[in-house]
Amino acid sequence: MGELENPEVMPRVINFLSSLLERVAESNDMNRHFDSLSASSSSKVSVFHGLTRPNITIQSYLERIFKYANCSPSCFVIAYVYLDRFAQKQPSLPINSFNVHRLLITSVMVAAKFMDDLYYNNAYYAKVGGISTIEMNYLEVDFLFGLSFHLNVTPNTFHTYCSYLQREMLMESPPLHLAESSLSLSRSLKLHCCFNDDDSTHQQQLTV
Repeated sequence: MGELENPEVMPRVINFLSSLLERVAESNDMNRHFDSLSASSSSKVSVFHGLTRPNITIQSYLERIFKYANCSPSCFVIAYVYLDRFAQKQPSLPINSFNVHRLLITSVMVAAKFMDDLYYNNAYYAKVGGISTIEMNYLEVDFLFGLSFHLNVTPNTFHTYCSYLQREMLMESPPLHLAESSLSLSRSLKLHCCFNDDDSTHQQQLTV
């Protein structure tokens, strides 16, 4: 996706990812509320879960990361892949307004370390994210274990996610069914991206 290098494209990517995550977080917040009322919640609290909702919006937070992280544009697509994998592997930790900010800063940092030859250390990302270095270290470890250390992203997988982003950005905003149909990021993305990372069996299934 060479278009990522275009300075006019990345702000749109950031805007789309922010919009998607906001919709998913709002849906999961509502689900969490209903679960608490029925005392049947299957969600658990993790190191990513804050005691209160951060005052900064998801879009402003992602824009801040984009401004100061100085990582390659591809890292944001890879972070997007990682968040999808994390949600699929950790269904009891749905992305919501209490954990989405920490998941974002962690996913971008891990993506930068995996993708870029040069990257900032954990202390720097902690400052960008507004957390302590110790907390950043814990978040990184938990995120890696949550992914089962599955960090490799094949060219086919990367292309599939980029193609999805391109299509949705052309539509200006995420389709409403992304917010209405699912209560976790993985289920939302599975409406468009259900595939095997193994190149030998990789198939794109972009419709349900």
